[in-house]
Amino acid sequence: MSAPVSRRSFLRHSAAGGLGIALVGSVEAIAGPGAARAAVGRAAGYGPLVPDPGGLLALPAGFSYKIVAEAGVTLLESGQPTPSDPDGMACFSTRTGTTLVCNHEIALDEPFQVPALPGLTYDPVAGGGTTNIVVGPGGDRRTEYVSLAGTHNNCAGGPTPWNTWLTCEESEQRAGAFFQKDHGYVFEVHAFDRRANEDPVPLKFLGRYAHEAVAVDPRTSAIYLTEDANEPHGLYFRWLPPEGFRGRKGALRALATSKGGDTAGRLQAMSCFRGSEHVADLSEATKPGTRYRVRWVDVPDRDARTVSVRSQFADDQVTRSRKLEGAYWGDGGAYFVASFARAADGSVNEHDGQVWFYDPGSQTVTLKTIFGVNPDPDQDTHFDGPDNIVLSPYGGVILAEDGEGLSHLVGVTQQGTSYPLARNELNNSEFAGPTFDADGSTMFANIYSPGHVLGITGPWRRP
Repeated sequence: MSAPVSRRSFLRHSAAGGLGIALVGSVEAIAGPGAARAAVGRAAGYGPLVPDPGGLLALPAGFSYKIVAEAGVTLLESGQPTPSDPDGMACFSTRTGTTLVCNHEIALDEPFQVPALPGLTYDPVAGGGTTNIVVGPGGDRRTEYVSLAGTHNNCAGGPTPWNTWLTCEESEQRAGAFFQKDHGYVFEVHAFDRRANEDPVPLKFLGRYAHEAVAVDPRTSAIYLTEDANEPHGLYFRWLPPEGFRGRKGALRALATSKGGDTAGRLQAMSCFRGSEHVADLSEATKPGTRYRVRWVDVPDRDARTVSVRSQFADDQVTRSRKLEGAYWGDGGAYFVASFARAADGSVNEHDGQVWFYDPGSQTVTLKTIFGVNPDPDQDTHFDGPDNIVLSPYGGVILAEDGEGLSHLVGVTQQGTSYPLARNELNNSEFAGPTFDADGSTMFANIYSPGHVLGITGPWRRP
């Protein structure tokens, strides 16, 4: 998701040509570009987007938004401005309140870094981290505070079933001339217990690589992880907890700090098969409904002491993908997103986004959504570069677009029809972090740059 390797900056014009758009939601139905255009006439989704007089966010008629936090404008409890680059995010609700845990994908040169507060900082020279935003009904901001500091390029992550957020460093930086500690880890952030966030501990058993997002199986506490990397392309991982482990508040930290905690459980990379034929790259799949059997291969050195994790495997051992991005647990399995692929980067086929679903019961992975190379990125009926993903409480999925041209929140109905839910009218910056509150009345989402956290309300229904 970070800017240096965004679709906006990567060789879109190297594509072989427009292939249209084929979309499948959480059911296996197909809608091509003609169907997407016709769907507008059928009032697919919530109807056409209405231009915003304020020049920030176009929404369907009847919907409205409010700015919950704004980088450099709103203030933290500690007095510093809200940090830059709000990215992955999740909403946590209890009977006593609602909290957003928001990543800040800050490298070194962003104007508003996460302040390195005592007790909450991993590496004092790193500027990334997370803030917790406490909101009231309808998304009214009550307060915002630092929940993790001193991490690097906190891109995405994922919620756990026990009201914490796993924030991921999209980095492979090592301690040395600048950084005081190694980076490329996952950290756990508590949504409600501030004291539990003190003295942050990297969950080294989840590996050190360019982490993107995670999804947690609430039944087994297995964790599924994406890697946004190339040369070679990234991998899809799962972590199996050690025998007797039960996910709950404090359990991951206790495991990480226990004897042998750095290598607790099993970290494995995905390897896909079509019958007996190995699938080397997920871009080989071009038709929604394509299903592969999955085998899992143990990672030899998960802390990548001498060579990156993804380089520890030969191509015939694992299945790779360019730009593995968002992840979300739902429908009894793990959704994950491949944002784009190009022949110029070594991919077998070109596309502008895939959404996959891993079924742990059948040990299979199924292509649910594929975006053909976008022929016209400046149209509301053409989408590319899906990134963060969330299942909508009203059916289907919502994807944050990080592609060329117009930037949207894109909905996909359960019947497989795509529709624009929101459009960034300020600039071409990506959307990030879509998440719903507990009763589904407010969807929160971020505009990455210059940095807005938004709350969206309206006549939600099954689209």
